[in-house]
Amino acid sequence: MGKGGSLSDGVIKKILLSYAYVAIWIFLSFTVIVYNKYILDKKMYNWPFPISLTMIHMSFCATLAFLLIKVFKVVEPVSMSQEVYLSSVVPIGALYALSLWLSNSAYIYLSVSFIQMLKALMPVAVYSIGVLFKKEGFKTDTMVNMLSISFGVAIAAYGEARFDTWGVILQLGAVAFEATRLVMIQILLTSKGITLNPITSLYYVAPCCFVFLLVPWIFVELPILRETSSFHFDFFIFGTNSLCAFALNLAVFLLVGKTSALTMNVAGVVKDWLLIAFSWSVIKDTVTPINLAGYGLAFLGVAYYNHSKLQALKAKEAQKKTAQADEEAGRLLEERESEGNGKKSESQS
Repeated sequence: MGKGGSLSDGVIKKILLSYAYVAIWIFLSFTVIVYNKYILDKKMYNWPFPISLTMIHMSFCATLAFLLIKVFKVVEPVSMSQEVYLSSVVPIGALYALSLWLSNSAYIYLSVSFIQMLKALMPVAVYSIGVLFKKEGFKTDTMVNMLSISFGVAIAAYGEARFDTWGVILQLGAVAFEATRLVMIQILLTSKGITLNPITSLYYVAPCCFVFLLVPWIFVELPILRETSSFHFDFFIFGTNSLCAFALNLAVFLLVGKTSALTMNVAGVVKDWLLIAFSWSVIKDTVTPINLAGYGLAFLGVAYYNHSKLQALKAKEAQKKTAQADEEAGRLLEERESEGNGKKSESQS
């Protein structure tokens, strides 16, 4: 093949790899959600201990992250002082602990499909908290879009066959804590020039997340676990579940690193529809037409939000390139002027 053919092959390979990363992320995210539901649901594996499950995940992920960074040296650790760790990482760890605890608890009370519909509120929560902490500028058209997403989710909730108030409160709480965590990462870490990939993030955040969960676990779940003498720790179930959770973090690292965060958002929408279809067809959860109509409206709002973010990123990139081109042109002009001046001085001498 000629040069054109080899270039074409290279482009095709890049596209296929991008689709492969998206497929791996969707598969692992899908697996973790369904697996967690299976373990926690009283009608399935019947182990309704969300704090314990989250602590197992955190201890497993922290151990593997430690091995990858300190023993195998696959990833370089981030240099961080104790003061930065306590003031920046610990609050993020606390928010992450609360988000995981509440989101895993919601699986006991709500269907997988309805949980995915409620998660559509994430852009609304992130934008609202971003405006509150002055990380996002208030825009009327964006707020109208956020209201349309909220209205769509409200319709989906109205049509939910297995509506459980406590389950909805738990999931909305999880969304609020996760959105706050994402904004706090920008304020406490990114603004200080600290960037953590999923492995270094687990290395620093998972241990303090485990410690934060330990307190409610001692009072809420430990007494019940002591009374449940029939329970035997299944290393296969909890081991494979934790491995999937860790693999998902690696998939996030691959997907965002090789494509973009926006690609992950779009892939997330595809994953949500697949989960709703799976929940209806395999788990036999009831999905009503009102559910789908409401989520469809929310989906359009989220899609428009992602499109707006993409356009803003493109405009910013174009502005950056223009500024660089102007700077380069200015530099070349200065060089030519200095060369001209040099020649003049030579001719005069």
